[in-house]
Amino acid sequence: MKKNQNYTAEFRAEAVKLVTEQKLSHQEAAGRLGVPKGSLSNWIVAAKRRGEHGGESAAMPPTVAELQAEVARLRKELARTEMEREIVKKAAAYFAKESLQGTRS
Repeated sequence: MKKNQNYTAEFRAEAVKLVTEQKLSHQEAAGRLGVPKGSLSNWIVAAKRRGEHGGESAAMPPTVAELQAEVARLRKELARTEMEREIVKKAAAYFAKESLQGTRS
């Protein structure tokens, strides 16, 4: 399981500039920086909402591809979280059963 990586605001801003100013694709920019494509997409959407990296792109809504990428990332995260929850439920039930058996004489 991967640990969530925290990136500085400066790093995110530079990553957004690769796409908005240097016109790299999301995939290419994410690959160069070693960050998940979904994270980069989220940073770009957030920058557009804040009105950063001006011009017309600031007023444009996210593209269908960006939204689809975010939905896919969120579905994957939800599936992982549901799996983790099931594991924890099973472990809790197992240990509860074991502790009850250990208390009986």
